[in-house]
Amino acid sequence: MINSIRLTVLYICFALIATLFNILAQQISTYIYDGSFYIIYAMLIGTFLGLVIKYILDKTFIFQYKTRNLQHNTRLFILYLIAGILTTFIFFGAELLFYYLFEDKEMRYVGGIIGLMIGYICKYYLDKKFVFKV
Repeated sequence: MINSIRLTVLYICFALIATLFNILAQQISTYIYDGSFYIIYAMLIGTFLGLVIKYILDKTFIFQYKTRNLQHNTRLFILYLIAGILTTFIFFGAELLFYYLFEDKEMRYVGGIIGLMIGYICKYYLDKKFVFKV
């Protein structure tokens, strides 16, 4: 197990990386599709990309967890996904709240970043207790 300072720094860096990819994916998806419900579509695309990136980084470097095979890895990812449902609602809620309060794309992203930060803190403890069981 890695020491707590290194763990915290790595976790923050990985959260920032996943957040960056999430926001970039949202931005790109709004250029591709700007029809009805484009915000929800963009948020789903960004969330999925961020989730996959964060799963790989967390499993490998934060929890140093080794899966036995593809089936075990798939089950673990599903648990990771389930643990992320609550935190995704936090993220979506913050992003949509900022969008409707300020009616501005940039402020929507500010809300998304705040929601992701709160969500990632909660997600660490959920993952530690229920997913990776460290």
